[in-house]
Amino acid sequence: MRGITDPILSSLSLAGLMIFCVLLLSSALIEFLSRHIISFNITELKDRVRAWWIMAFFFFAAVVVNRSITIIFFALLSFMVFKEFVTILDTRRADHRALFWAFLCIPAQYYFVSIGWYGMFIIFIPVYMFLFIPIRLVLTEEPKGFLSSTSAIQWGLMAFVFGLSHLAFLSKMPAINSGRVNGATLLLFLVIATEMNDVFQYLWGKAVGRRKIIPGVSPKKTSEGFWGGVITTTLCSLFLRFLTPFNVEETLFFGFIIGVLGFFGDVVMSAIKRDVGIKDFSNFIPGHGGALDRADSLCYTAPIFFHLVRYFYY
Repeated sequence: MRGITDPILSSLSLAGLMIFCVLLLSSALIEFLSRHIISFNITELKDRVRAWWIMAFFFFAAVVVNRSITIIFFALLSFMVFKEFVTILDTRRADHRALFWAFLCIPAQYYFVSIGWYGMFIIFIPVYMFLFIPIRLVLTEEPKGFLSSTSAIQWGLMAFVFGLSHLAFLSKMPAINSGRVNGATLLLFLVIATEMNDVFQYLWGKAVGRRKIIPGVSPKKTSEGFWGGVITTTLCSLFLRFLTPFNVEETLFFGFIIGVLGFFGDVVMSAIKRDVGIKDFSNFIPGHGGALDRADSLCYTAPIFFHLVRYFYY
């Protein structure tokens, strides 16, 4: 926990306690439902909450213990989600060497994060890999399918490596606001609010959802679920304000932005799944699908949150 001051440690501890209490309450509620409401199908919920316990433990440990561990954790997450994405692609034999270099850029991107080289971090994938991937593909001399392969590989790198690497860089941001918050607390705010938004949109949609919001892409998404989730996330973000340097109005703004962007991150990944005809990206997490099914919203919330915070508060 090197570099963590007492005020920051107190904030992290309080956030950990809040996560623990929410998970404990969820487990108790599900146990009550399974014992007293026989007709209630509880299996999926049990799997989901059990998976949340495991994911919360590893995520919180990675954030609190050491910054190097945090960076390694998100590098592995990028590798897993990019691998899940590549697995569903209809790749050509000619794509394999380009994909080798695409995977190799993951440790490179996170190395730039680890040494705090913001200039290279921000252009390595959008500029250098953007130019290099088509060069590597064109050397195979197989033009059929060239555009599709180039577009898919580069988009995957942007979303799942470049986008998620902002979480790791956020964790390195120094203490501000009289040493009360730092990158680790801001990272917790972002991830908790993003995942909270996913849950709230799901619950509001199940409870009162009637009007389909984007039926051609995600038939289960409703306007009530979207707005209910965004508004609830916006208001509940105030309970997490102690992790940030934001005032009340700023906290509500960021809660709203996270709610809206989280929704679009989810439906963009839903469009990909519908395009290739799958329900989940994998079965890696029981009750949740793949790692990408859990990180989809973060691909959108992380970059925007990071750059807003970096521009206005550092």
